[in-house]
Amino acid sequence: MKDKKTVWIKADTGAWDDRKQKITTGLESGVDFVLVNEEDIARVKELGTIKVAAFEREGEGSADVYVIGKNSEGDGMHPLPVDFSGSRDINLALQLKEKGLTIAGYVVIKDKQYEEFAAELGKVCDYIIVVGTDWKVIPLENLIAALQELDVEIISGVKDAQETEIAFKTLEHGSHGVLLDTDDLSEIKRTMQVVEMSSVEETSLGIATVTKVKPLGMGDRVCVDTCSLMSVGEGMLVGSQSNGMFLIHSESEDSPYVAARPFRVNAGAVHAYIKIGEKTQYLSELGAGDEVTIIDASGQQRTAIVGRVKIEKRPMMLVEAEINDVLISTILQNAETIKLVDKDGTPIAVTALQEGDEILVSYEDTARHFGMKIEETIIEK
Repeated sequence: MKDKKTVWIKADTGAWDDRKQKITTGLESGVDFVLVNEEDIARVKELGTIKVAAFEREGEGSADVYVIGKNSEGDGMHPLPVDFSGSRDINLALQLKEKGLTIAGYVVIKDKQYEEFAAELGKVCDYIIVVGTDWKVIPLENLIAALQELDVEIISGVKDAQETEIAFKTLEHGSHGVLLDTDDLSEIKRTMQVVEMSSVEETSLGIATVTKVKPLGMGDRVCVDTCSLMSVGEGMLVGSQSNGMFLIHSESEDSPYVAARPFRVNAGAVHAYIKIGEKTQYLSELGAGDEVTIIDASGQQRTAIVGRVKIEKRPMMLVEAEINDVLISTILQNAETIKLVDKDGTPIAVTALQEGDEILVSYEDTARHFGMKIEETIIEK
């Protein structure tokens, strides 16, 4: 999967009741950090579990990240020395790093000199937060290029979801995250939607021809219940071979026998692999709190959290299919609620599956070892 972009909420100004509402909305929306003044650290932690960044005074509090660079006017624009090595901010960053603290630099870019200073400060910080005045893309491009080889994350100051999208698309990789400065609570939610879409990747799906459908005896099958609702067309990639997996449809459709359970994929036998991001894992290893990958018929994928895994004995069915002159297989529960996805993106029940049907699968020429791609000959039957 793509590296997840982070969202920071700036909540260091205004009345506490207003800041509290902003922080609470951020918590509910899934933001990663809230940036406050040092005296607010304890109050923020009482509201919920979230990482707290704080403008430092002495670095003696309990913040997760200490932010340096805010002057007495609060605009983050200290006068710059001719020689950056004499900067109060750079020297303070080095001192706090020696204490083992995580440090972020905060720089308002008002001209080229401040852009150059941000690049220097970024060399000694874990994060560099850059806030533009009358610029949008060019200084951010320059900073990304200057710091791309260093272990520092660039956080771009933004006012809304539209600026967030621009920040994430700058150059090839964009900034690592954004610091959202807004009083519009709805903008927080819109920004999080942009973040969710920025992490969406596509995986290549192919069309395989079913060659065998064979009822089997009893076996242990795995239902994966997630904390997300899936739509028609979405499911998970599962298979008996690590390089050949079937798109197993979610239980997002009603049937004559049972109501829809759109949070569930009845994924198959305990031995099977499930694709999670760029790796694989055995179905039997999944547990509550794990992440799984949801994928739709067009190949778009997103992440969901496992809420529960149910393993029960049920009658099973073998499904074999051919793609690129290679046979792949999986074993599923023999029931009409378990479905694959045909080449047109339509769910098809395993009980209605016939030889010659064309279904969506994921197939790779490379093998996998401990879930990771490798160049090795591995035969799985």
